[in-house]
Amino acid sequence: MEKVQQSINIYPCPTAKPKPGQQSLGFGVHFTDRMFLMDYSAEQGWHDPRIVPYEPLQLDPASMVFHYGQSVFEGLKAYRTDDNKVFLFRPDKNAERMNRSCDRLNIPRIDESLFVEAVQTIVRLEANWIPVGNGASLYIRPFIIATEAALGVRASNRYLFAIILSPAGAYFGEGLKPVRIFVDDHYVRAVRGGTGHAKTPGNYAATLKAQTEAKERQHCSQVLWLDGIERTYIEEVGSMNVFFKINGEVLTPELNGSILEGITRNSVIRLLKQWGIPVTERKIAIDEIVRAAENGGLEESFGTGTAAVISPIGGLFWNGNDIPVNQGNVGSCSQKLYDTLTGIQYGRLQDEWGWTVEC
Repeated sequence: MEKVQQSINIYPCPTAKPKPGQQSLGFGVHFTDRMFLMDYSAEQGWHDPRIVPYEPLQLDPASMVFHYGQSVFEGLKAYRTDDNKVFLFRPDKNAERMNRSCDRLNIPRIDESLFVEAVQTIVRLEANWIPVGNGASLYIRPFIIATEAALGVRASNRYLFAIILSPAGAYFGEGLKPVRIFVDDHYVRAVRGGTGHAKTPGNYAATLKAQTEAKERQHCSQVLWLDGIERTYIEEVGSMNVFFKINGEVLTPELNGSILEGITRNSVIRLLKQWGIPVTERKIAIDEIVRAAENGGLEESFGTGTAAVISPIGGLFWNGNDIPVNQGNVGSCSQKLYDTLTGIQYGRLQDEWGWTVEC
């Protein structure tokens, strides 16, 4: 792992953009005044960490990211507490996961302590962009792209690590809202041995066609992906990990190399175990979920991820049939997990796990 001994240089930001109103925040629409940048070259390693005014990047048309897709990214949030503190939620886990993604995409690893320091520093500088309001936050997007100008299928010798920030409104404007999910056995998101466990843009590009068709044809919000070999076993839902509560036990697909290791997923599993709710990570066939729904054993289902935290699933569409989940209502387990996680993130509940980091 590359150690960067240089301090982060902070450049003046002469102008300030107008901040959006609470009603127009959206998600990923507005961006703050500054961004973090750091370069990599084969000769110097990672160097020149700096915070500069937010502006377009200048890249050569032959930059290798455009042609061979060497890129990874992360997503986390900064939260403003009721007593005006600013918290991050488990940023060390984002740093660890970015390096796992770097390893898979053959990108030089980042010093994880520098990753966290860079996030803390730019969030402190842009703290006045953190919106106030229930569910509002500052979304943080770190990413790395290959910047060497060359054509030829090989790893780049130059990279750019960047962090940009975007104020975001509440994901659920009026409380948790269950979503309808399309179960897809035609398209494939990832396979074991591929890049499914890495957070790389190509994984998301591979989902867009199916997601568009699910919305247009079946009015579904997301796609539930099955494994790429047998088209039988459940993997992820949209950009989230997925859970099912069946006869009192919570099930989630085991990490198998084609599923992203979610930080919210990990947090949910630890909370459930603390509460004495049985939770099992294993292979789950879609037919098992259908049978549980038919015999009344399927109590609830939900997705987990940074954006929504907990996204209740109100129904599945599979093989031409609608499969209701908990009569389309939010389950008690989903609600408790959402309330607990957001309570910790916003400093309203005691953080006995040490998950929050103050900026």
